[in-house]
Amino acid sequence: MELERASLDSGIDAYLRARLMPVEGAIPHLPGIEMYGDTIPAGTVGGDLFEYINFQQRYDIGTRIEQALKLSKEFLVPHPPGTPGHNAVDDQVEWLKSRSGYRPEMEAAYREARSLEELRVAEDLGDLCTTAGVLVVDAQGHGVISAKIASTVHDTFHALMLSELDRYGKTTPDLFEMLNLRLAHSVTARNALGRSLQEGAREIATMLYGEVRPSGHFRFVNFGHPPPLLFSAAAHKFIEVDKGRMVRFLPLGLEVPEDDPDRKRYLSMHVRRRPADYSDLTDTLIKPGDILFLYTDGVYDGRDEGQRHDLEQLMRDHHLLSAKDICTALLERAVKMDDRLRDTGEPDIVDDKTVFIIKCSETSPDGSPGPGALGSQG
Repeated sequence: MELERASLDSGIDAYLRARLMPVEGAIPHLPGIEMYGDTIPAGTVGGDLFEYINFQQRYDIGTRIEQALKLSKEFLVPHPPGTPGHNAVDDQVEWLKSRSGYRPEMEAAYREARSLEELRVAEDLGDLCTTAGVLVVDAQGHGVISAKIASTVHDTFHALMLSELDRYGKTTPDLFEMLNLRLAHSVTARNALGRSLQEGAREIATMLYGEVRPSGHFRFVNFGHPPPLLFSAAAHKFIEVDKGRMVRFLPLGLEVPEDDPDRKRYLSMHVRRRPADYSDLTDTLIKPGDILFLYTDGVYDGRDEGQRHDLEQLMRDHHLLSAKDICTALLERAVKMDDRLRDTGEPDIVDDKTVFIIKCSETSPDGSPGPGALGSQG
């Protein structure tokens, strides 16, 4: 029995590790932008996750644009029930006609508004051809349970992304609020299972998601994750990402907006005054030669000044190398630090380690920031 259980656990470990590790073939290729990431779990599997969001490879953008343009035309033309082409706009119009106070001009106005929405979806989808995304997640703890939490974030993120692209043609802050609720502590579900609110661990994870464009503009949202470090090639040091504009929410699952209709169905450590919106996105510019360094706290906790100084020196020594080589050097440093922790009798402090590097080429084309998938407001 013990042997069978060990074999099952090993199989789960291997499955989770394989599905949470992206392959190099998924790395997006944008003009003037080089990116590379890697992760090393503390055990056989861990709670760290990173992923390249290669929009052109993962999604058929061209077909989606064609469908949006087709809908834009179809929404303008009435299709009676039971006829080909009858759609959601036709259903809404039928409902409008059934209400007192209906006026014929209401149908024309509604059809035009929905038609224009689809035109905007088509335009925003086109921007994805010059946009790449990066997702970095750090689930609480490490081991199989943490890997399962990271897997939940991964699967929920991609399910919501499909909905976002069909509805808006881009990612919006709503995606991250829904992801946050997915990890929130459900009072209703636990009561239904007959469990106390204190029993068991919460599903908690930090997350940073951002999108980069060939102009070097990187726009991101942060839920409890250590803030990015930006190494300036000109100054040969880390420069601050605009702290005055950087919003950092609590980790996923810990905070629910007070106006969420289901707020009382969740056990939230904090209640946020409002949902995330476009003003909560941080926009930074990666200039030619600069390097944006994303990481989890197994590499750097974002606070220790001594470690920051050492990382800065490592960047000075390696900034001319490729993104992959810089990533490797940073992870090798983190592994050596783990070895010292084990030697001093502190193995419990060893954590999963993830590094993601975005490097802007010295010859990166200048350009004004386009709206981007995460960038334009609704």
